[in-house]
Amino acid sequence: MNFNSRQIVQRALAGEPAPRLATGPLAVHYCAHLSGVTLRQYTTDARTMAECIVRYYERFQPDAVWVSADTWVTAEAMGARVGFAGDNQPLGGAGAPLVRTLADVDRIPPPDPRSQGRWPLMIEAVQRVVDALGQRAFVVACFDQYPFSLACALMGMQPVMTSLLDDRSLVAALMERCSEYAQAYAVALAGAGADMLSGGDSPAGLIGPQLYRQVALPAEQRVIEGIRRHTAAPISLHICGNATPILADMATSGAEVLELDQQVDMRQACGNLGPAITIWGNLDPVGVLARGSAAVVRAAAEQLVQTMHDCGHARFVLSSGCTLAIETPPENVDALLLAARQAAW
Repeated sequence: MNFNSRQIVQRALAGEPAPRLATGPLAVHYCAHLSGVTLRQYTTDARTMAECIVRYYERFQPDAVWVSADTWVTAEAMGARVGFAGDNQPLGGAGAPLVRTLADVDRIPPPDPRSQGRWPLMIEAVQRVVDALGQRAFVVACFDQYPFSLACALMGMQPVMTSLLDDRSLVAALMERCSEYAQAYAVALAGAGADMLSGGDSPAGLIGPQLYRQVALPAEQRVIEGIRRHTAAPISLHICGNATPILADMATSGAEVLELDQQVDMRQACGNLGPAITIWGNLDPVGVLARGSAAVVRAAAEQLVQTMHDCGHARFVLSSGCTLAIETPPENVDALLLAARQAAW
């Protein structure tokens, strides 16, 4: 039986046999660069974003594509000030933090994906990509950030850490509102046709296992439980850096997929995670994919595939450990995908 790209990823997530290994490099701003489009254009226009993603798919034929703008989409929807440092610089926070007091939290309105910030734009972009590729490629939509990361964006990392040590009431109240926003956005993206919902919580990887278990993990669990009440689409969790000390905890978040950074040893990951978790990763996006030769990329990909094969972890999607750098040579992306297509799996 012949399977298309979308079906191959679906079978990988289900742990079912497929004719080849699934692939899904985290190509976000790389799609804009490939099309000669500025990041300002890419992240502020749904049609431009969708067209760039489709061009990326047609050029490389990966099994999964990613619909994402930056890590400020939901923070902006909540009222945070954002801005571009330049046309080809990612959008980021600008001005004073949105939240300093409990009164500031109370002023954040209820979430409305139809009207706030760039949420309508992102929902439209997902719809456009699904219309163009939905039956051929597996479409991943990023719902941006889990509550702890959102709180850090809205308050600043240092004020959040101070609050955690002194009085957690402010951070707790803000994270509760962040949970509402994360759930609403994710459900809207699923309604637009996304095959998988991806969220990041990278600052949570910086606070140590104890605080992660006390603060970030319960919020991740609440968000995932809330999303699950509305959609059966698989949900992923991405934490940058060496998440090895918290891998077993991440596996209890409720996410079916864990996107692992290149700093995570995959043998350890297989040992810490049960067979029901799909591992998505984890080639080095800079040292290998952006700066290595095609031969280096292929060798690294083959070694990673062999490691996962030896571990017997059937639920695996070969990818970059984080987003592809825009300077990644196209021939290196080709090498990654070729290694997967020719691998014995």
